[in-house]
Amino acid sequence: MRKAFAMRSEFVTEVQNIIETARAQAIRSVDFQRVLMYWEIGRSIQEEEQQGQERADYGSFLIHNLSHRLMPEYGSGFSVRLLELSRQFYRVYPNANTLCSQLNWSQYRLLIALEDSDQRVFYEHEAVKNGWSKRLLERQIHAALYERLLLSNSKEDVLAVARSERLPEAPREIIKDPMVLEFLGLERRPGYYEKDLEAAIIVHLHEFLLELGNGFSFVARQKRILLEDDEFFVDLVFYNRLLRCFVLFEIKTRKLTHQDIGQLQMYVNYFDRVEKLPEENATIGVLMCAAKNDLVVKFSLPEENTTIMASQYQLYLPSESQLLSALKQELREFSGSAPTGMGVSDGE
Repeated sequence: MRKAFAMRSEFVTEVQNIIETARAQAIRSVDFQRVLMYWEIGRSIQEEEQQGQERADYGSFLIHNLSHRLMPEYGSGFSVRLLELSRQFYRVYPNANTLCSQLNWSQYRLLIALEDSDQRVFYEHEAVKNGWSKRLLERQIHAALYERLLLSNSKEDVLAVARSERLPEAPREIIKDPMVLEFLGLERRPGYYEKDLEAAIIVHLHEFLLELGNGFSFVARQKRILLEDDEFFVDLVFYNRLLRCFVLFEIKTRKLTHQDIGQLQMYVNYFDRVEKLPEENATIGVLMCAAKNDLVVKFSLPEENTTIMASQYQLYLPSESQLLSALKQELREFSGSAPTGMGVSDGE
């Protein structure tokens, strides 16, 4: 009879990890071959189309007839629409060496739909750096992540951080205003208690961390601060490894007041004097609010403030055109009236 041996669970886990890694690499390899296939098809269509460019309608004729020949043998992956996308793909990315093997065809379809090349570069680099799926990339595009960062940062700084050419140096380079929290799945109703919003964030912590951006990790909920006989509780505490500091979030489901700012300033002072290590940077405080008056925020803080920020949140994602229109209006207002020396952006 064969003798039974005990097997280390760590060994089994190690082998499982090898298998899962190999499977993931195989899938990525197949996905990228599909990307290269559509790029090559796009190149061939472009070159063939140029041969017949004396006819204005030659490109349309070429694609329709090519699709008619391919679909019976290869299926719907070679429809007129997909062949048109292949041609567009080649025109947007004329050099195959610029294609990233970590992005699949579904992600590239989202990217080539973006008309602004800087916007496209931003989402391409962020998708690779953060390992976004197609669904997450689509969500960040529809939530106008790029435009929201531009509200308080220059285009050059936003793109440099996306390309990992430099690390974020200030809170405004990471904290967004407004924050879009549609992933919480809260039903539409006139108002919520702060504890309801806080609880929903904890349930959807992974999605909230994605909305916050790079480098965040969760530390505590309702962090207790005892000052003699008085107790205070910080709603949410995070740490950002890029900024190398604590980031405190206070949630207000109403319009922000100057008393709220004073309360958060006290929490920030406590963390700086008690929790922060000497080698860490100053604590950042973020007031997430349903509405705010930027002038109240401005005059409630010293001119040299760089650590207290106010960010209005949105629980529901409007249509892309509505959101972009609103953000463009905010950009125009911001460029004409942004206060200097402030850590608070003049967004919504």
